[in-house]
Amino acid sequence: MTPVVTISGRRSGRLSVAGLIAMRPGSRTRLCHRLRGHPAGKGTRRSMGERDFIALIDGVHQLVRAPIVLVWDRLNTHVSRRMRDLVAEREWLTVFLLPAYSPDLNPVEWVWAHVKRSLANLAVMALDQLEALVRNRLKRLQYRPHTLDGFIAGTGLTLDTPASP
Repeated sequence: MTPVVTISGRRSGRLSVAGLIAMRPGSRTRLCHRLRGHPAGKGTRRSMGERDFIALIDGVHQLVRAPIVLVWDRLNTHVSRRMRDLVAEREWLTVFLLPAYSPDLNPVEWVWAHVKRSLANLAVMALDQLEALVRNRLKRLQYRPHTLDGFIAGTGLTLDTPASP
């Protein structure tokens, strides 16, 4: 899974993006994501919450129609009691946590770096413009499974099926 990436548009709020790279043996690698705009103003939540993350996971489950093994970083909303309760309600979901402070082991960090690089030196005037640009960049990546595979390979982790004893 992913950390939340928050991209700010001046005076127009924030855009949070959460995503995951879905892999299934024999199928192409997929990028699944969820965007959420946060209007400017005090007293409003400016990041994604547990319900946003679980909605993304539920959506992926509907897409793949199979049990999910989720490897997650230790973002506070990923490890909260509320999230543990939401995960426990889903028999088809197994969660493993990455070691603390190990973004180099999270392939989605490469996705965010790639998207941010593509947005460098762009000036947007409104949150909806920023959202359209981010959606465009993420959609492009969805059609590049080899790039997503490269992000996974960049972690140095192997994803081999364990051999039987």
